[in-house]
Amino acid sequence: MASGTQTLRLRRPEPSKPTSSTPARHTGILQDQLRRAARRPWNPDFSAAVRLLLLVRVAGAMYSNIQDCDEVFNFWEPLHYLDHGHGFQTWEVTPTFAIRSWAYILFHLPAARLPSSLGLGKRPAFFAVRIFLAVLSTLCEAKLFRTVVDKVNERAGRYLFFMLLFNAGMWNATAAFLPSSFAMYTTTLAFTLSLEPSSTKNAERTLWATLLFAVGGIVGWPFALALSLPFVFEELFVLGGDKVDPFARGTWMVARWRRLIVAGLIAALIFIPVISIDSVAYGRWVIVPWHIVRYNIFGGSERGPDLYGTSPWHFYIQNLLLNFNILFLLAFASLPSLAITYFIDRKRLGLIKPGPDQSSPFTLLALRLAPLYLWSAILTAQAHKEERFMYPVYPLICFNAATTVYLMRGWIESASGLISISRVLALWHYYHAPLSVFSRFEAFELPRLLNDTGLLPPLPAGVEESDRPAIDFTPLKHFDLKLCMGKEWHRFPGHYLVPNGVSVDFMKSDFEGLLPVHFQSFANVRNEPWWDRRGSKITPTGLNDLNEEIHEYYVPVETCDYLVDLDFPKHPSSSKHEPRYAVDEDTWQRVTCLPFLDASHSPLLTRTLWVPGAWWQSKNEFGDYCLLKNRERVDKKERDFLARTHGEN
Repeated sequence: MASGTQTLRLRRPEPSKPTSSTPARHTGILQDQLRRAARRPWNPDFSAAVRLLLLVRVAGAMYSNIQDCDEVFNFWEPLHYLDHGHGFQTWEVTPTFAIRSWAYILFHLPAARLPSSLGLGKRPAFFAVRIFLAVLSTLCEAKLFRTVVDKVNERAGRYLFFMLLFNAGMWNATAAFLPSSFAMYTTTLAFTLSLEPSSTKNAERTLWATLLFAVGGIVGWPFALALSLPFVFEELFVLGGDKVDPFARGTWMVARWRRLIVAGLIAALIFIPVISIDSVAYGRWVIVPWHIVRYNIFGGSERGPDLYGTSPWHFYIQNLLLNFNILFLLAFASLPSLAITYFIDRKRLGLIKPGPDQSSPFTLLALRLAPLYLWSAILTAQAHKEERFMYPVYPLICFNAATTVYLMRGWIESASGLISISRVLALWHYYHAPLSVFSRFEAFELPRLLNDTGLLPPLPAGVEESDRPAIDFTPLKHFDLKLCMGKEWHRFPGHYLVPNGVSVDFMKSDFEGLLPVHFQSFANVRNEPWWDRRGSKITPTGLNDLNEEIHEYYVPVETCDYLVDLDFPKHPSSSKHEPRYAVDEDTWQRVTCLPFLDASHSPLLTRTLWVPGAWWQSKNEFGDYCLLKNRERVDKKERDFLARTHGEN
C-alpha cells in the first residue's frame, strides 16, 4: 500500500423488505369478520364513481320530468327573467313577501348564460342548468360513497353506490332546480364529513360540516338545518374519536362547545352576501330565510302552507315506497337492525368492548342513522306535505338502507335496482308528454310557420335536414303569437322551453287559487345590469299570500293562437271553464298529441312500474296531451304577414 493505491470494496445491495400497498382491513365502524387474506369487495375509485354516476345523472337531467310546478314558477321563471327580461312572477318572489332567495337563483345564472355565449340559443340553457346541477350532485354522491367505503365499511359502500346509481328518487331530485335539492347537495357533503367521529384533533371536520349545513339552510332551505341536530349533539356531548378520562370530561366539553360556537359564528357570515344580493334584488332590506320561517310557522291561521293543500300522515310512506320501493323499508329498519345486531352479532361493530373513556361504535352509528328518522318525524307532523320536502334526505335513505343490507347481508340490492329502473321508465312513458309537446312545438310547428311565410332560411347546399343549423326564432315577433294554458297550468315547463317571440298566458279554469303573473318588463332590457332587474323590486297588483284568485290576469280563450290541454277520450269530462278543446275540431287543430297516463283509471301496479309488452300496457288507460292550434287565428296571421311582405315588395 506504500504506492498510495486505494482499494474500493463494493457490497451487493441488500434487498429491501417488500411493503404492502394494501390498506389495513377492518378499520371502519362496521367490520367484516373475515380472514385478512380474503378477497376484498370491489368498489370503484372516486374517478370511476364520478364517471358512472355522471352517466345516469346527465341522463336524468335530459329526460326526467319536472315534478312540481313550484320549480317552474318560483325558480325557472325568475331565472328566465334575469336572463331574458320576461317571465312569470309569483307572490313569493315579490318585495312585499320575499320568501324566495334571488341569491339562490343567481347562483344558476352563469350556467344558464353559457349556451348563449356559445351561440347555442335559449333552449339549451334549460338543459345546461340541469346538467350543472347533475354534476354538483354527482360530485357530492361520489364523495359520500368513497367516505362510506373508507370510514364505515367497504361492502356497505358498494351497496350504497348501487342504491344511488339505480334509484328513481335520486333520478327525480338530483337535477331539480329547487332549494330542497340544493340542501340535498350540502347535507350530503356535511354528512360525509360527519362520518368520521368527532375529535378535538380534527377541528376542520367541525368547521366545514358546520359551514355546509349553514350554506344549505341560508342559501337553500332553512328547515334543512334540522338535519344538523345529530351532528351538533355529537359535537357537544359525545366523545366520538376522543379518549377522555371521566375526571377530565368538563375541560373536554368546554373545548368542544367553544369550537362549535366559533364554527357557527364563522358560518353565520354566509348571511352577508345572501342578504346583500336579496336586498338589492328586492329593493329593500330583506332576510329571506327568516321570511320563509315566519310565513310557514308564524303565519297565523289565515295564511301559511296549509292553504295549498294538506295530506294524511301516511303521505310520505306512500311517496317513498313509490320512489325507493324496498329501500324505504330497509332504510327505516336500520335502527332496529342495529339493535338486533347489538345482541346477536356484536362483533360487526368491533371485537373490543369500549371503555368508560370511549364512545361505543353502536352510539356513533346510531347518530349517523338518526337524521332520516328525525326529518321524517318533522315532516310527517306537518299538514302540508310535498315530495320535494324529502329531497334533502334522499342520499341518507340510501345510506340507512345500505347499512341495513350490510347488517342483514341479504339479496335485496339487485332487486331494488330493477324496480327503480322500472319506475324511471314509467315516469318517462307515462308522464313525459308535457316536456315532449313543448319540444315538438319548437322543433316542428314554429319552423313550419316560419317556412310557410318565407322566414326560414333555405338549407345551405349539401347540408341535410338533420344537420340544419340552429333556427333563428327572432322573426316570430312579426306574428305576436300567444300560447295559452288552462287546466294544465301546473305542468307548464317554463319559458326556457318556449322561444322568445311567443307569449305564454293563463286562461280561466276550474282552479280557484292564485296563479303566477308576468314580471313587469321594460323595453331597454339590454341596458339593465347583468342580473339586477327592475321588475324584481315590483309587486304586481293583487298578488297575495292568501291564495286568492285574481281574474284580471286571465286572457280570453278567443285570443289564444295555441293551447295546451289534456283530454281523456274514454272518460271525458267538461265544465264551463274546462270544455273539451281537443275535440272542438271547428276551432282547434291538433298539432301534436302524445299519450298521458289516466292514473285514476289504471291499476296501481301497472301505473307505478313500466314493463315491456302489450299485456302490461293494456291494463293502463291513456289520455291525449295535445298542442292545439287555433286554425283561423294562425292562418290569418300567416296570410296577413304574406300580404304585408308582398305589398312592400
